Amino acid sequence: MQNVIRRLDNPSSTERGKKMKNKLTIAIIAVVAIVIVVSAAFIYINYAPSANQTAGAYSVTDDEGYTTQFTAVPQRIISLAPSNTQILFAIGVGNKVVGVTDYDHYPYNFTAWIAAGNMTSVGGFSTPNKEAIASLNPDLILATNVNDADTVSLRSMGYKVLVLNPNNVTGVLNDITMVGQATGATQNATELVNSINAQISEIQAKIAAANLPKPLVYYEVWNNPLMSAGGTSFINDVITKAGGINIFGNETQQYPTVSSETVVAKNPDVIMLPTDMANPGDTPFYGSVAQVEARPGWSSISAVQNNRVVVVDGDLFAEAGPRIAQNIAVAAAAFYPELFNST
Repeated sequence: MQNVIRRLDNPSSTERGKKMKNKLTIAIIAVVAIVIVVSAAFIYINYAPSANQTAGAYSVTDDEGYTTQFTAVPQRIISLAPSNTQILFAIGVGNKVVGVTDYDHYPYNFTAWIAAGNMTSVGGFSTPNKEAIASLNPDLILATNVNDADTVSLRSMGYKVLVLNPNNVTGVLNDITMVGQATGATQNATELVNSINAQISEIQAKIAAANLPKPLVYYEVWNNPLMSAGGTSFINDVITKAGGINIFGNETQQYPTVSSETVVAKNPDVIMLPTDMANPGDTPFYGSVAQVEARPGWSSISAVQNNRVVVVDGDLFAEAGPRIAQNIAVAAAAFYPELFNST
């Protein structure tokens, strides 16, 4: 997912529109704040090394079915994707991470760490620097399917590589468990998975109790050509678990190319636009919310007419990692602001 998603921004117009937008913003901030507090407990408290170390030889099978044998718990770990890095820190083995990509921004400012010499950059998540990797002498590398060619090469060089490729929420939780097994942090991983499940259940219970109509949702992945999230994507599962209906949920491709006319015809109730993933402060790929709303024919879309074009964190929605409950909370607040408005 991380090699496809990227960008984002948002305005409004009439007084009625401003009130709706403010209400929606407050709702999203309120829900995210709650989830962040709970998530932080794992990212910071569990940063201490796990007491749950695996003893003796063991094996772990990754998302591509490849089984890696371990004779000792890894002590020098490299992550080739931001979501992998977040899992490592969330289960308490962040102190063993020696290398991350240039796109890692959470849970710490890794750019500053790299500049200070406290962490090593191993390049981009689709273009890892093998010389930098070799210099770190890792005993475990966490990759993604984006790195398949590099994975073959790294394994041929003798490195232990686990590939994470979750396409849905269950996949993310399974990967947390898998990484916990590989790094000797099984208990921390189990506790994190239980906490995430509890947070998701609480959100879903609130939505179910309200028994409101499910909104039709359009998530924009790219604009040239226009792309959205299909039924086999991580984002589709987030939308579904947050109580929405993805208008392209029947597409079998993860990120299908779609037409502007089809979006108009499907008439979504909510449009979700991501901020720029690589550089959050940059102008997003679609320009601005005003430019999206001004596309030919889009003024007739329900989401545009009702000021429900929502800007979301591109990093958050591109990274299938331990912040998954936060993903769902943000989506739920966008879909049901009346339920998640704490004011």
